[in-house]
Amino acid sequence: MQQVEMGKAIKNDSWISDPEEIEDPKVLPELPGFHILVRPISVKNKTKGGIFIPDSIKDDMSYLTTVGKVLALGDLAYMDKDKFPGGAWCMVGDHVCYGKHSGTKLFYKGVRLILLFDDQINMKVEDPKDLDPTFNLGNR
Repeated sequence: MQQVEMGKAIKNDSWISDPEEIEDPKVLPELPGFHILVRPISVKNKTKGGIFIPDSIKDDMSYLTTVGKVLALGDLAYMDKDKFPGGAWCMVGDHVCYGKHSGTKLFYKGVRLILLFDDQINMKVEDPKDLDPTFNLGNR
């Protein structure tokens, strides 16, 4: 993937929150059927260099962020052989991308989560820092 020059845009490793800052819930809800529970990547309050990110930019970055970590799979996730002839391609702990208006947003034990269906996952990524939701911020 070719890296586009972004000028003074904030790089992903500067704005993605460290997952250890707020731990994933120890006890998760039981998921029925084809559901997948995803924790969206959080946006930091300030960059590694100490620059505070304004709320307006933080809101834009949160809105554009469509990547998260899979926390749990329902008992029937990826079992539909017509849709997924190769079986499950996404597992707990993977980072996945989904549509920005997909799923049911919820707040569980102090953590923002999204409940998706297995067919709402668009792709899996090795590292969420490889994606750049800030790219479109300069193109307004």
